Amino acid sequence: MQVFHAEVRRTDDLSPGMRRVVLHVPGYTTTGVGDEYLRILFPADGERVPRLPEVVDGNLDYGSIDLGRLRTYTARVWDGDAEELTVDFVLHDKGVATTWARDATPGDIVGLNSPTAMYDPPEGLEWQIIVTDLAGLPAAARILDTTPGRVSVRMVVEVVDESHRIDLATHPRAEITWMVGGNGHGPSRLDEVVRSLPRPAGTGYTWVAGESRTLRAVRKHLRHELGLPATAYKTVGYWIAGSEVWEQRYEALDPDVRTRLDQLWESERDPAEIEDEYDASLTRLGL
Repeated sequence: MQVFHAEVRRTDDLSPGMRRVVLHVPGYTTTGVGDEYLRILFPADGERVPRLPEVVDGNLDYGSIDLGRLRTYTARVWDGDAEELTVDFVLHDKGVATTWARDATPGDIVGLNSPTAMYDPPEGLEWQIIVTDLAGLPAAARILDTTPGRVSVRMVVEVVDESHRIDLATHPRAEITWMVGGNGHGPSRLDEVVRSLPRPAGTGYTWVAGESRTLRAVRKHLRHELGLPATAYKTVGYWIAGSEVWEQRYEALDPDVRTRLDQLWESERDPAEIEDEYDASLTRLGL
C-alpha cells in the first residue's frame, strides 16, 4: 500500500450530476481492473495540502487521519504517460467530496492511496451483464471500456433523469439501456432488472452496483435463487440510502453486537458465507 499527493490539472462537467477531475499523480500504479477504486483524502477547511495517512504493515493507519475527510472513488482512467488519473465525481446536495469537486480548480491537492479492485470475470468470458445506478456508473463505464470486443455486453444504467446520461465508449457487442429512477429519488429497479435479463449460454459474469440494501436482494437472487458460484457475479454496495440515520442506528447497537459483526470478516470461512451471515444480520437488525 502506498499513499500519494495528487494535484488537480483540469475539470469538466459531464452532466448535472457528475464532474470529472483529472489529477496528476506521479508514482501511481494501476491494477488495470475495470472497477479499480481508491480512497481520496480531502483537505480540511483552511488546509491546502492534506496530511497523508501512515502506512503500517502494508495497511493504512486510519487512526492517523480524520476519517470524515476520506471517501472512496473509482479510478475512471489512468494515463501512465501523462501520470494523470481521472476521477468522475457523482455530485450530491452536500458532502465533503461534493463540495470539494464542485470547487476544484487546477493546483488543488488531495491525498490518495494505491488502488484495489473487485471485478473478476472467469477465464474464457463470452458475455456479461452490467447493471448500476449513478454511483456505480464510473466503474461500469470503465468495465465497458476494458471489455474485449468478442464479449457480448448487456448494460443497464439507472439515472435520476435523462439529463444524467453521459457518453460511453462504443463497444461492437454492447446493448446499453438508460432507465430513469432510483438514486435516492425513488424506488430502485435494479433488482427487478437483474431478475428480468436473460442469461445466455456459455461463460458469463454479472456485475451489479448500487444502493447497499437493494443489492442484498440482487445478491440473494444470484447466489441462492440462481445458485451461481461466487466466481460468476459481483455485487457492490456503493452507498446507503439515509446513510446518516443508518450510521446513527448502527452506532446505537449494543457494543457486543457490533463486535460480532466486525469479527465475521476476520474468520477464515468462505467469504460468500460470511457475506450471507452479515447481510442476514443487518436485515434482522433493521439496518
